[in-house]
Amino acid sequence: MAVVVGLAGAIAVSWLYLVPASRDMYGAMDGLSAWMMEGSWDARYFLLIFLMWGVMMVGMMLPSAAPTALLFATVLRKSDPRNAPVARTYAFVGGYLLAWTGFSLAATLLQWVLAKTALLSPMMITTSPTLGALILIAAGIYQWAPLKQSCLTRCRAPADFISRSFRPGITGALRMGAWHGTYCVGCCWVLMLLLFFGGVMSLTWIAAITIFVLLEKAAPLGAQGGRLSGVLLALAGVAVLVLKR
Repeated sequence: MAVVVGLAGAIAVSWLYLVPASRDMYGAMDGLSAWMMEGSWDARYFLLIFLMWGVMMVGMMLPSAAPTALLFATVLRKSDPRNAPVARTYAFVGGYLLAWTGFSLAATLLQWVLAKTALLSPMMITTSPTLGALILIAAGIYQWAPLKQSCLTRCRAPADFISRSFRPGITGALRMGAWHGTYCVGCCWVLMLLLFFGGVMSLTWIAAITIFVLLEKAAPLGAQGGRLSGVLLALAGVAVLVLKR
């Protein structure tokens, strides 16, 4: 229960920020999103964008990692309940989020580059139809890539991952979580770039990608559905290129 409450609390807090921030972004822009309109990429703005991505990754990716974390907690509780199973599970989740924090830093740097080159609007959506189309096509192709499939296989088999990667102690749990998070980043990083096409703070796109990632990792036919989505994404990208002309 301690693990369930912790995971649910972290996810809830993230969405309690994302929902009103997104609504404000596409509304009056005088609340949680007001600072995003500054547009001056000083150290403070960079840090705030980085924190925004970090919170977004907690809300979007932690739901799909919850089954693995809960299974890990169960294994620890049954094998050695006296050896801090809750603390080790939190360490596992911390390692997982550490991997996505690294992605958040990379996404922030990419957003900075796109903004400086006028390829990203103040509403945090690409201004170039060509770039948008390329993002869609890249996301579609990556759904079929061997690296994507290898990482997805590990994400879809939490019991196998835990048995193969098990390490003792809190440090070991932290390393396991970081490895699991790395596989997850390898699986989903191109999908996250779709936010630059649909809007970094678009609640519709954030929710859609979150649900898609969860289904791809947990649904019985998730892997096959992921490949089908790759075809649809690539076709959508081609359609954007054609309409651009």
